[in-house]
Amino acid sequence: DGDILIRQVVGDDDDHLLNADHHFAIFKKRFGKTYASDEEHHYRLSVFKANMRRAMRHQKLDPSAVHGVTQFSDLTPAEFRRNFLGVNRRLRLPSDANKAPILPTEDLPSGFDWRDHGAVTPVKNQGSCGSCWSFSTTGALEGANYLSTGKLVSLSEQQLVDCDHECDPEEKGSCDAGCNGGLMNSAFEYTLKAGGLMREEDYPYTGTDRGTCKFDNTKVAAKVANFSVVSLDEEQIAANLVKNGPLAVAINAVFMQTYVGGVSCPYICSKKLDHGVLLVGYGTGFSPIRMKEKPYWIIKNSWGEKWGENGYYKICRGRNVCGVDSMVSTVAAVSTSSH
Repeated sequence: DGDILIRQVVGDDDDHLLNADHHFAIFKKRFGKTYASDEEHHYRLSVFKANMRRAMRHQKLDPSAVHGVTQFSDLTPAEFRRNFLGVNRRLRLPSDANKAPILPTEDLPSGFDWRDHGAVTPVKNQGSCGSCWSFSTTGALEGANYLSTGKLVSLSEQQLVDCDHECDPEEKGSCDAGCNGGLMNSAFEYTLKAGGLMREEDYPYTGTDRGTCKFDNTKVAAKVANFSVVSLDEEQIAANLVKNGPLAVAINAVFMQTYVGGVSCPYICSKKLDHGVLLVGYGTGFSPIRMKEKPYWIIKNSWGEKWGENGYYKICRGRNVCGVDSMVSTVAAVSTSSH
């Protein structure tokens, strides 16, 4: 697919907007978009133009990343939030949350990536369902299960979408709710109580939450031993990542709608958490803009491999950018000898 390589990138001028019809044609072909009527087509073109302007603004606010056309360029910000995110916002963690022990940080490697150590499954796609929280949860448990059993097994998000209705005891109405959002810690709690998660292939993803729960406890592939929250300290987050495997994190995804690649380090970004993702590593890259090394987190997303850097996002480390350090959880799996 040759035109995947043509990155549609925005410049600083308005020429692109004059050329919007041409970009829209490329966009439709690249992402297989079709619209039911001329009215719909006309409306989506206007949304696309607005998103090109937004990408230009994002490019100015976030110059170390590349912003441009993505598969979400015909969606309004509200549609994008409704269908492709899904963390039920709540910034404070429950007061009884188990806190991860403080780890030593002296000997941390300068870079680390769990993909190089076999703990990360291929990038998945949540479709248009606000179920990101379930992918963040399975990703963390897949890594933990790999660390405790030596096997990398893809786990079922659909089980969480269909069966997990765990509620936060302190917050009325904040329950895990399929395509309407959830929280990773509640999902770990559900998994602990239910006895574990099934394999992806035994309970495959459908991207809807209208089905019934089909959990079969004889087919559990990974079990939660315990889970805890990691403090807001970036060194502690890195230490927990290296020691315990990939971490479930929440983030503000506003810059992700237009992200094409690079290290995202926006000058201003809300810390209102609305998207659940998986922290798999960290590194440093040279920043031509600031002429110095720029440390970043490596994040696995659940929007398929055509989004971002083959499905991944890099966001700078150092100042809780977009709230990435605010809600971090680590999970441990039961080491089962029977499998």
